[in-house]
Amino acid sequence: MNILFDLLLLLLTFVYVFATILIPVQLKKRDKITKFQARKMVHLFAGLSILITPFFSWPWWAVLLASSMTILTFLSSKKSKVKQLRDLYDSIGEEAEEKAGRLTGPFNYCLSILLLITIFVIIAPEQLYFPIAGILLMIISDTLASIVGKKYGKHKINLPWLSTTRSLEGSLVFFISGFVLCLFAFTFIGVLIPITQIHITLEVAFLYSLITSALATIIELASPSTYDDLTVPIFTTLIIFLLTLI
Repeated sequence: MNILFDLLLLLLTFVYVFATILIPVQLKKRDKITKFQARKMVHLFAGLSILITPFFSWPWWAVLLASSMTILTFLSSKKSKVKQLRDLYDSIGEEAEEKAGRLTGPFNYCLSILLLITIFVIIAPEQLYFPIAGILLMIISDTLASIVGKKYGKHKINLPWLSTTRSLEGSLVFFISGFVLCLFAFTFIGVLIPITQIHITLEVAFLYSLITSALATIIELASPSTYDDLTVPIFTTLIIFLLTLI
């Protein structure tokens, strides 16, 4: 175990994550970007730090990182005594979170990352490409689907138990981008540089990607938007992992 390397990696990752939070917050305070844009920037760029996970010789450092971000979002509220935490809430908080007075969406987002990474560090630390693929779906595909759905979504998909409406265009973008992202995760981590991970073939990576993106699209359609940051990555990842054990 190379503790010094792990600590340096952890420090650089913390610097990166805080930069991806502080920059959008400052841009929003100066009215350079909208609250929606600030939220999506944080959602996208901060979450990409998950790609560093397989490079830790002791994977519990990734759990520590995810725990820190979960606590940060939990404490960010409009009544927080810490100015920076109030600024974060004011910059990326949504109207739907006004009643709770805290960042429920980002908290669920961080919590899902924490739960997935912790589960796999315990049960399958050499197969972290599964949770990383699921998390990338939440980070990027969900963001792209939201943007495309809002702007180009003309064919609505209405399910009776949903409080929001999905669009066919958004779901197609979710599936296509999800497949590309999963293929990247499985190929990059499992095929090309399996430093700490079990090696898989390119054919297996392709099959995993197809199944994972299809599962995620279905789960995203059936999930209320308030909880899809939890349901999509967690259910998708656990189902595809269990399927590989059959």
